[in-house]
Amino acid sequence: MPAYIARPSTVFPAHKVTTAEIADDIRAHHPNHQRLAAILRIIANTGVQTRYFTRPLTAPTVSGDAGISERATAAFTDALDLAEQAALRTLAAHRVAATDVNAIITTHSTGWAVPGLDIHLIDRLGLRPNVRRIALTTMACAGGTQALIRAIDMVAARPGSTVLVVAAEVISAVYNHQDTAVEHMIYKALFGDSAAATLVTDQPLGPGLRIGSPADTYEHVLPHSLTRYQGRADHTGFHFDSTKEALSAADDVLPYLLGWLGPRIVDFAVIHPGSTRIITDTAAALGLDAHDTRHSTDTLTDEGNLGGVSVLRILERTHVEPPPAGAAGVTVAYGPGFTTAAIRGTWHA
Repeated sequence: MPAYIARPSTVFPAHKVTTAEIADDIRAHHPNHQRLAAILRIIANTGVQTRYFTRPLTAPTVSGDAGISERATAAFTDALDLAEQAALRTLAAHRVAATDVNAIITTHSTGWAVPGLDIHLIDRLGLRPNVRRIALTTMACAGGTQALIRAIDMVAARPGSTVLVVAAEVISAVYNHQDTAVEHMIYKALFGDSAAATLVTDQPLGPGLRIGSPADTYEHVLPHSLTRYQGRADHTGFHFDSTKEALSAADDVLPYLLGWLGPRIVDFAVIHPGSTRIITDTAAALGLDAHDTRHSTDTLTDEGNLGGVSVLRILERTHVEPPPAGAAGVTVAYGPGFTTAAIRGTWHA
């Protein structure tokens, strides 16, 4: 049984921050850093020009000295507000009542809260008390694609279901001046905050990606890769660490991805914008050029790496300038672990 991913809706917070402003902030907080010149040069070449934060760059929970408690509360509160807005927008856009939603799947890895995003949204959105739930809380950048995979599984298992997928990330929570390694400085300029939502059904709600069956989804964990990317928390807040091996992680898993895809020709791709290199290397492996993956690049440039929200945002951009009906596409995201999540389908118009 096929599944259809409807057009997502993305919400951005109020505070637009330029890369130049982040460079100035790093320069002000680390004037004597031995590698300051190299850091500023690398930041200028990340491909990110602007991103949005839920709090001002100067807020205690961003570039200030707030501790873990304040940062965690701020991150979850802000993520929940963004998630609610995105979910309401997508329900309204597709004229689906909250009480007609059979399941909600959420992905969120920034901040901390029990109960989680899914439970809070049931109350806020007015979903039925017996709505089915899956809460993904540690998927990070792969979360959006993983949530879509779980939604596709659910639609196949329960025909007629309407599954609401919501992703929210306040990655400004890991903007922390206690972290002074070069990779930490790069992450200060790479990430942005946002939320997005979509609906997955077995009948189309309009144009979008058509998935033939759950066999058209892919999940992979690269062996012995736990430390390439990982989160960490201490009294100063949240931190995102990586190793030198992280730079080649996507290249290391591409042979597995291509083995799963087989000889299929790919006309377009929704590639998680973890970095410019991740986009270009994945595109090259798929036989695609810069035009074919422009929506991923534009997302990175205008909004940064949005974590698990990214693929939903890129799908939304794809609707503005869609491929032709029947075009074959693949959605690919990478996350800490090192994990890969992918979905192949065709464009339904």
